Amino acid sequence: MKIRRPRLPRTRAGQRRLVQSVMAACVLALLPATWLYMSTADRLRTTADAPRTPVAVVFGAGLWNGEPSPYLAHRLDAAAKLYQAGRIEVVLVTGDNSREDYDEPDAMRAYLTRHGVPGTRIVSDYAGFDTWDSCVRARKIFGVDRAVLISQDFHIRRAVALCEAAGIDSYGVGVAAKHDVTWYYGGTREVFAAGKAALDAVLRPDPRFLGPKERGVSRALAAGR
Repeated sequence: MKIRRPRLPRTRAGQRRLVQSVMAACVLALLPATWLYMSTADRLRTTADAPRTPVAVVFGAGLWNGEPSPYLAHRLDAAAKLYQAGRIEVVLVTGDNSREDYDEPDAMRAYLTRHGVPGTRIVSDYAGFDTWDSCVRARKIFGVDRAVLISQDFHIRRAVALCEAAGIDSYGVGVAAKHDVTWYYGGTREVFAAGKAALDAVLRPDPRFLGPKERGVSRALAAGR
C-alpha cells in the first residue's frame, strides 16, 4: 500500500494561506510562554534581595537513591540560605510521595535539617504531584497566602504564575544551574508546560488529592515567635 504524501499548494494564494496558518499556529503556541514572562516580570528575586516573607515553598525535583537530586539540592541550599539570613521563618517542602518507596518531602526535610534548618521550622506536603497541585494545596490546605517560591530559573516563572493564580502573593527565587542535558530538557519542557499552566490558571481544577486542612505552617510560625 502506497502512503500518500501531503501535497503543498501549487498556487501562490494557497502557499500564502499555508504560510499564514503556520505562523498563526506558532504564535498561538508561544502565547502561554509569553503570558508567563509578562505576568512574572516584577516577581523574580535572588537569595540576596528576596523580601522578608514568613514562608518559603520549595518544589520537589526528583531523588537519586533516596537523596535529593543535584537540582533539588540546589533549591534546598537556597532555602537554607534564606533561613539563615533571617528572610524566612518556615519552609514548606512540597513533593511526590505517591508510593511507599519514593518520598520527596522527607528527603527534603532531612537535607534541610543537615544544613541548619530546625525540623520544627519545616512543614511537609506529601501530595505536591505537580506545580499546580503544590500551589493550590499550599493555599487551601496549609493556609499560605504569601510566600517566596524556590525552584530552578527555567521553572520559577511558571511556579510564580500558578501560585498567584491559586491566591498566593508570590515572589520567586530562581536557582541557577549548570547548562547540562537536564537544563536544556527542563527549558524545552517549560515551553510545552506553559500551555497546561495557562489552562490551570483559567480553569483552576482541584488537585489530584486535596484532603483536610492542616495547621502545620501556622503552628511552626507560632512556635518560632
